Amino acid sequence: MSDTVRQDRKAVVGITEPGYADHEVENRLLQPLGAELRFLRWGGDRSRLLEQLTGLDVVMVRDIPVMDAEAIGRLREGGGIVRYGIGVDNVDLDAAKQRGIKVANVPDYGADIEVADHAAALTLALLRRVVTRDTQVKAGQWNIAQKEPIYRIAGSVLGLVGFGKIARAYLGRMRAFGIDEVLVHDPYVTDDFVARFGAKRAGFETICRTARIISLHAPATPETRHLVNADTLALMNERTSLINTSRGGLVDVAALADALRARRIFGAALDVIDKEPITDDCPLRGLDNVILTDHTGWYSEASVRAMQEKAAEAAVEILTTGVPTHWVNRW
Repeated sequence: MSDTVRQDRKAVVGITEPGYADHEVENRLLQPLGAELRFLRWGGDRSRLLEQLTGLDVVMVRDIPVMDAEAIGRLREGGGIVRYGIGVDNVDLDAAKQRGIKVANVPDYGADIEVADHAAALTLALLRRVVTRDTQVKAGQWNIAQKEPIYRIAGSVLGLVGFGKIARAYLGRMRAFGIDEVLVHDPYVTDDFVARFGAKRAGFETICRTARIISLHAPATPETRHLVNADTLALMNERTSLINTSRGGLVDVAALADALRARRIFGAALDVIDKEPITDDCPLRGLDNVILTDHTGWYSEASVRAMQEKAAEAAVEILTTGVPTHWVNRW
């Protein structure tokens, strides 16, 4: 945005709803600039959203709505889009670049702590059958014992798909439960780097055949789309557990549901799925060997506060210097 725009009129910043419990942090940081803060209550109606996006200098979004070329075209040229969080797969980066709109994300709000905790919690709940045992005991059953076999975690082979900060934090947690051999599939890290963590590189198919616990930590890209599919699930066995706290698009939900119904794998625990929120016809609903949480792995009161503060700081940077610290679509 030009200096003339900043000086001659009030900047307008929109926040898409649903948002957070309050937006005091955003108000506190943007108010000194004289910026007007608007809450875009669109209720899933795209036409209402497009109407409210018109003329905004900066829009702050979560994982929805999709900011495609049409939506981006409603924003003022030279403004910005701030993504609350890391992934920007809901933003057309090229369309924003063509319009001179800077896209910023918040990669450093500390969610590696929460997501690693959540991945570990899902792993333990699945492998120790915490959810099914809770359901059965509340239904009056007791002494379930070997009706549902439970296998020791210690000594299991762990396969990590993606080896970023969250995956490494998760590995640290799982080491405490006796995980020994660790296989890593990540084309962006070196063998030496992986070896520093007592792990070794492996292809994804090798991980499917070998690992008892497979935890997904990869980004959503065309290459990772439905990485877990009917073919790769067929390589797994009845003791394999799949954990996903990264991106829903990595897993073909229909293929996974088929494998779970046929008991071809031990189970799955997912914090993310391809279509969110979960639909009534999702084939995973009603299966007793899958645990589903509502994309809440990133969440804690501390992470929310840090997220809002860093997102607001990015909006301030766009409105002042024009150069956000975490500028995703640089030119």
